[in-house]
Amino acid sequence: MVFSSLTFICVFLPLVFLAYSVIPAQQIRIKNYLLILASLFFYAFGEPVYVLLMLGSTVFNYLFGRLIARDLVGNKRRAKIALAAAILVNLAFLGVFKYAGMFVLTADTILGLSLQIPVVALPIGISFYTFQAISYLIDVYRSEVQASRSYAQVLLYISFFPQLTAGPIIKYHDVEKQLSRRKAGIEDIAQGMRRFCLGLTKKVLIANTMAATVDSLYGASLSEVNIAVAWIAALGYLLQIYFDFSGYSDMALGLARMFGFRYKENFNYPYISSSIQEFWRRWHISLSTWFKEYLYIPLGGNRKGKLRGGLNKLVVFFTCGLWHGASWTFVIWGLFHGLFLLLETYLPIKRLPKPLGVVYSLLVVTVGFVLFRAETFEQGFYFISQMFTGFHFEQASTSLALQQLTPLFIVVLIIAIIACTPLKLAIERRVATAKTRIRQLTTAGSYVLAGVLFFICMLSLSSGGYNPFIYFRF
Repeated sequence: MVFSSLTFICVFLPLVFLAYSVIPAQQIRIKNYLLILASLFFYAFGEPVYVLLMLGSTVFNYLFGRLIARDLVGNKRRAKIALAAAILVNLAFLGVFKYAGMFVLTADTILGLSLQIPVVALPIGISFYTFQAISYLIDVYRSEVQASRSYAQVLLYISFFPQLTAGPIIKYHDVEKQLSRRKAGIEDIAQGMRRFCLGLTKKVLIANTMAATVDSLYGASLSEVNIAVAWIAALGYLLQIYFDFSGYSDMALGLARMFGFRYKENFNYPYISSSIQEFWRRWHISLSTWFKEYLYIPLGGNRKGKLRGGLNKLVVFFTCGLWHGASWTFVIWGLFHGLFLLLETYLPIKRLPKPLGVVYSLLVVTVGFVLFRAETFEQGFYFISQMFTGFHFEQASTSLALQQLTPLFIVVLIIAIIACTPLKLAIERRVATAKTRIRQLTTAGSYVLAGVLFFICMLSLSSGGYNPFIYFRF
């Protein structure tokens, strides 16, 4: 991580927020400069060299945004060339730092050239801020936004620390006005803090508990994996990745609101989906909408027939898989989802009763995440095979499975499953129609609960417990 969690929560964040709050509301430029300095310090603390890469990226994209806007007036063809060149440069930077080793290793394996595999440290968050920069340039070319005259605004848009390292991916047209006009009242600050505590709870108390079990099982010998071990690992990771990433997104949205920014939701209870198409409308919404707006639709979408539309979907999900990591397991995971989206185009899956649709969707997503988590194809396919055929119960396998079913794991598992459902939304709707006194008591109770959960999270973090962030790798 860029900071240790405790340092970020107990030192960095309070100091930045206090300084930000002292600055008068009308001095938005000074507030922006403070957030820029804080964001650069936050990133440089863990990536002292790569902060220069990020700064170079912002300067490059700011200048090309201005160039594209200028050429749109008199020479649209030249503006298109400038856009293409800028996108290629952005993708080239991403390719060198993220995929060089993968492609060289692949070529070496296929051709047997005995090539030296380059070892390049991956700059944290490069996938996220590169996609934000590309969306800015495309929006300028499409005249959906004006090219910013202020480099500081572009820099803040790309480097803002709540979402810099692990998203969500913010599109410029969604925050353009907020960069120059915003305010955070007491209610915004309070709700932002509560949202941050909720996200921290998802990450520290649920995702980390699942992670310890999942890593233990994926680190075991394949000979110890049977149907019980495979399903505990698969379901554990299904919950780990959701609460890890949705937890981070909640923290980012909460922090952003404390500083006056309103970001769109990034998750909408994806595990209640009754189709894979619906799943991608609910999962990592900022990424799926990015691919839809900036790749799928420009490729032609489904406007040129089912065959071309199906090919476009495969291209999108190949790219989506590759975006997630420099490994062919991620690519296969992406194509796996793309294949089921194609099947849903031709088969009446959407006509299934809702419960059957949910079971189908969860099964596909769970199997896909086994490939996503696996270190190698061999490990991934073996775990999947054992999920459906591993009816052998040697002592080692049985012991390994039973060791995971601790009281803590079982309690957290039950809480996690309930939290995957929109129960919270149902309660909020009931409260919204209740009497004023009940609403006030419920709201106060939610803040007290958030404070208690925050305190428990701090105890967990101070104990030096297991605390990996999955999406920091991307």
